[in-house]
Amino acid sequence: QVQLVESGGGLVQAGGSLRLSCAASGRTFSSNAMAWFRQAPGKEREFVATINWSGSAPYYADAVKGRFTISRDNAKNTMYLQMNSLKPEDTAVYYCAADITPWMLTGRRDAEQYDYWGQGTQVTVSS
Repeated sequence: QVQLVESGGGLVQAGGSLRLSCAASGRTFSSNAMAWFRQAPGKEREFVATINWSGSAPYYADAVKGRFTISRDNAKNTMYLQMNSLKPEDTAVYYCAADITPWMLTGRRDAEQYDYWGQGTQVTVSS
């Protein structure tokens, strides 16, 4: 059974930092792109960041560029999202996702292209 499990969410003041983790089990994703998405109350799920299989090509949504850093450790089958300078508008449930298409040079920004999803972790940024 393939599972993606997010952790690291919580409540933080504006300007603070959090580090999210996404641990995969049931299969390895070392040859697959992975991504983070988020969904705020009353809004559609939106792309946050993606990283290719090797970690050499991270891409970010404009809203988080320069503040968030996506990374992965293939030996641990885990992906991370370091979030700095958090803003109240970053408040959302954050989901990790994995693409089963192997060896893509870059990850994709469309949620429909991802095949596995975690259950989400809540991030709340207070002003």
